[in-house]
Amino acid sequence: MFKFSRNREQEQESVVIPLLPLRDVVVFPHMIVPLFVGREKSISALEYAMKEDKSIFLAAQKIAHKDDPDEDDIYRFGTIGSIIQLLRLPDGTVKVLVEGRKRGIIEEYLPNDDFFLVQIEEKEEENNSIEFVKTEALMRNITEAFEKYSKLSKKVPNEIVVSISSIDDPAKLADVAVSHLTIKVEEKQHVLEITDVPERLEKIYGLIMSEMEVLEVEERIKRRVKKQMEKTQKDYYLNEQMRAIQKEMGEEDATKGEIKEIEKRLKEKRLSEEAYKKIKKEVKKLKMMAPMSAEATVVRNYIDWIMDLPWYDRTENDKTLKDSEEILEEDHYGLKKVKERILEYLAVQSLLEKNKGSILCLVGPPGVGKTSVAKSIARATNRDFVRLSLGGLRDEAEIRGHRKTYIGALPGKIVQLLKKAGSNNPVFCLDEIDKLSSDFRGDPASALLEVLDPEQNFAFNDNYLEVDYDLSDIMFITTANVLQTIPAPLQDRMEVIRIAGYTEPEKLNIGRKYLVTKQMEANGLTEENIVFTDGALLSIIRRYTREAGVRNLEREIASICRKVARKIVADGYVKQVKVTSKTVEKYLGIPRYRYGETEGKDRIGLTIGLAWTEVGGELLDIEATVVRGTGKPILTTGKLGDVMQESAQAAWTFVRSRADEFGLPENFYKEIDIHIHVPEGAIPKDGPSAGVAMVTSIASALLKRKVRSDIAMTGEITLRGRVLPIGGLKEKLLAAHRGNVKTVLIPNENKKDLEDDIPRNVLKELEIVFVEHVDEVLEKALVKEDRGKSSSDFVPYAEKQINTENGVVPV
Repeated sequence: MFKFSRNREQEQESVVIPLLPLRDVVVFPHMIVPLFVGREKSISALEYAMKEDKSIFLAAQKIAHKDDPDEDDIYRFGTIGSIIQLLRLPDGTVKVLVEGRKRGIIEEYLPNDDFFLVQIEEKEEENNSIEFVKTEALMRNITEAFEKYSKLSKKVPNEIVVSISSIDDPAKLADVAVSHLTIKVEEKQHVLEITDVPERLEKIYGLIMSEMEVLEVEERIKRRVKKQMEKTQKDYYLNEQMRAIQKEMGEEDATKGEIKEIEKRLKEKRLSEEAYKKIKKEVKKLKMMAPMSAEATVVRNYIDWIMDLPWYDRTENDKTLKDSEEILEEDHYGLKKVKERILEYLAVQSLLEKNKGSILCLVGPPGVGKTSVAKSIARATNRDFVRLSLGGLRDEAEIRGHRKTYIGALPGKIVQLLKKAGSNNPVFCLDEIDKLSSDFRGDPASALLEVLDPEQNFAFNDNYLEVDYDLSDIMFITTANVLQTIPAPLQDRMEVIRIAGYTEPEKLNIGRKYLVTKQMEANGLTEENIVFTDGALLSIIRRYTREAGVRNLEREIASICRKVARKIVADGYVKQVKVTSKTVEKYLGIPRYRYGETEGKDRIGLTIGLAWTEVGGELLDIEATVVRGTGKPILTTGKLGDVMQESAQAAWTFVRSRADEFGLPENFYKEIDIHIHVPEGAIPKDGPSAGVAMVTSIASALLKRKVRSDIAMTGEITLRGRVLPIGGLKEKLLAAHRGNVKTVLIPNENKKDLEDDIPRNVLKELEIVFVEHVDEVLEKALVKEDRGKSSSDFVPYAEKQINTENGVVPV
């Protein structure tokens, strides 16, 4: 071995010795470790060292699996060690026992082809005497912590613990302690490179504490797993004991009995081929499970759901077409189109062996009997009836179900209600389909696309069932108040049947035949206690309700029945109570509505329009007034939408363009302002169909000619005065009929719509006038002048005072 001084100013020495690269091992000073050496270069290095003074430099490889490392693959910092013993093994490898002496760092690799020969700078320990107290504290902490670590680890021999507790040298204590920690090579290498002893002690203490935390967590996990295994083994042992006892007593194992029951049901139950295979597979799994395990409960529930569904259970229709028609007529008055469609379906079904389930969408205002007619259809077709309310539904899983792996998972509502129905071809009512919602949990409307598509629903796949289920035999009936909120793809899958509001005679018949009888039974009354005259029912319809349906009518009848029931109980009154049109006010109070009265009188600037709403048609007063001004743009109030405001602007532009024909002075509009108002300002209003009514109100206010109070109108206008067609004609005509309007002006292009299920008595009592141009509307709506002055005598408003008595400002 060669020794020489590297620098006279430094006390460090340099030595030239062979290098032994180590895999996954870091050797520290004061550490004796056996090594197995098999690489030729490493064996050559050991042989060279044995010939010299047995000194060798021990350094770890950065990449352990590399067989022929380069200089860059070996850490520069290592340990100068001595060979204690070398033993050659029969397989050519060498077992060597080395002891680490002191730290060193590679200065230079010297040329040598047989092995690595390096020049090493010896590194002395840096132990600052000023930090004596800190060093002493760290030594105590490490000794105490290492003792706890050895108890948790159970891999450190007691001799090592005793040995460490007797070490006084801080550097030796640090090296011996870290050599027995189960940490990564990189972390050990980092400790080896720390020459400052207090810093090294602090680092090692941190590593020991970190390892202890990991060991404590591992211990907790082991205890928990062991406890669970012990419980499982205990359960298994007890179950086996129970089986043995039951066998001795001649009793059958409950689990085996349950599985036998399932297999028996499986033989008797008719399932689809896919469902049958699935159940067989699940039963096989159930046999291999612990009976009380959570998974076994999930499998049993799943099997029960599959077995309880009516896969091929059907109800047969034993009623003739005439019987079905009589049931429909018995349950509901009117609804001609719905009844015709149902009878058509039944006729086709009687001719075909397999008829796809029909999907109808009944659209109409509240209270017209959409849901109740679905029940009636079920009775007429001899089918079971189930109903699912979709109002506010926003979770797709409510339709498709949850995966059975979730805790508490269930099939969707479609499958649940089929199980409740007990048959595979019920009448399935999807109520309030226009009120579906959606959020982060999915879109139920999209899930319904498969349910309501006859081309897809024969293979409906519920997430819970995981097998296809045939929904094609079901007769789906959906109900809605409006179509606008139903997605277009969903509308496309349904046959839409519109149910408009009832006419007054229809309400009278419904009240007499159904509602009175129903409420008498509900309140414990008989015909001996109370009787309603037709006059009483008409009075309730006209003066206490204003609706498209009959829901409020039923409430008012119920209110009278309750009052009569109270009187009978309180006074012992047994004489029959006759409710007439004169006595209705006694029971229901002051009438809420005026019947047969619009505004009562013909007025300037006030026109009756017709509007369509979700609850049917309504009469709409449209007021216009002229005030002295500066020609500002037309002012509209009454919470009008953009389309309705544009209709008002178009009406004003048309009137201005016809100033000469109306006899209005040139530039008359510069001296006045026009204000259009639609009462009930809190209610939003929109649409183009009020155009003709706005033109009429503006022309009336300018010409000071009154508008007939017994006339109503609807129609969109153009700037040239053409009257364009509108929608919702039936509802609007019914509203006019309810309001006792005598004449209705409608666009000529809507003539074809009069054949669309509008009652004959309504058409008979209303004078329907078809118009193509606004001139025809004004000719019909404005009252003929009864004074000598003609419209050409118009005087600008700037030249005279405006007074409300002349009707310029309408009441």
